This record gives sequence, structure tokens and C-alpha cells, in this order.
Amino acid sequence: ARDVKEVLSILEVAQSRRCVKFTKSNSESSRSHLLFTIHFNHTTPDGISRKGKLHVCDLAGSERLEKSGSNENTGGALLKETQHINKSLSVLSNVIESIQAGKGHIPYRDSKLTHLLQNSSGGDSKTVAIMCSPSTGTKVSVRYGLPRK
Repeated sequence: ARDVKEVLSILEVAQSRRCVKFTKSNSESSRSHLLFTIHFNHTTPDGISRKGKLHVCDLAGSERLEKSGSNENTGGALLKETQHINKSLSVLSNVIESIQAGKGHIPYRDSKLTHLLQNSSGGDSKTVAIMCSPSTGTKVSVRYGLPRK
């Protein structure tokens, strides 16, 4: 994108493609994650080139299968979506815990989400997490909003 107007247009397209469904846990449950990446290139007046990347992620929330009504009796699609969402959030948690523990192997390739965020979740990168959870949020959900190293 070349300007703010074009960025907003792209975000509108992405938002229109998001899948939201009713579950017993949440009347407007996101059934997918949204990842928007902005690349920055800047050259200072004295010729120094700087590059940066900003990922904006809107993660679908985890849901307990029994509380959400996701089961094979509902056609199985909602169940599969819930399982995929929960797995990717679990992998993200494993990646964060591995980084914090200083482990040699970080399981970035265990999900598409963590693979895409790989170069922005270690080293000298900075991460800010903003968590919005309905009143039915769980303690497990709250862990994602806690400060990380």
C-alpha cells in the first residue's frame, strides 16, 4: 500500500472476509485469526537505511468444546474450527514459553500463525498484547494478556 487510504481499504477487505459464527459461548465468535503486516522502509537524511515490520494480530479466542456447543452433532464444522483455533493458540503459548525459557528449539513451524510471526517474536523484537475478552473469558485466556519478556 502506498498511503493510509489504501491500507484502510485493504483492512476493509480483510474484515469482510472474516468468519464469525454464533456459539453457545459467544454470539459473534471469530472463527479465524487476522494478521495484518506493515513493512516500513526509511532512509535518514544522512543515508542510513532502516527497515521495520509491524504485525497487527486479532486472534480468535479459545473456547471450551462443551461450553461452545461445538460437537459432531452440529455437523462437525464448528467442532473442527474450534479445534484448529485452540491448537494454534496452544502452539503460540508453547512458542512464548520456549522463548522465555531460553530453549534451543522454538516450535515456530507447528502452526501457520507462529511460522508467520517467527521473525517478530524473538531477538530484539518488541511485542505488545492487548486482550479483549467477554465476561465468559477463562483464566487460560487471561494468560495471553499477561506481560511477557
